[in-house]
Amino acid sequence: MDYALMKYVAGFFIVFMLSMGALAYYLGCRKTNTPKLAGLVGLLLSVFPPLVLIYLAILVLRKDLNETAALA
Repeated sequence: MDYALMKYVAGFFIVFMLSMGALAYYLGCRKTNTPKLAGLVGLLLSVFPPLVLIYLAILVLRKDLNETAALA
């Protein structure tokens, strides 16, 4: 495998991991009481892309904290 291609793939993977972690943190702020933990789990799960997509789907489908507080 060419070195330039490996650098490109590694860079893409790092950007993907950071963006999934940031997205999980953002959703964690809105949907959970522990956004840092949600972001960390999203970052760690981004090593396996299908798992992080399932995790983000679960976070998206959860109700917002403000909605649940307003309904109670």
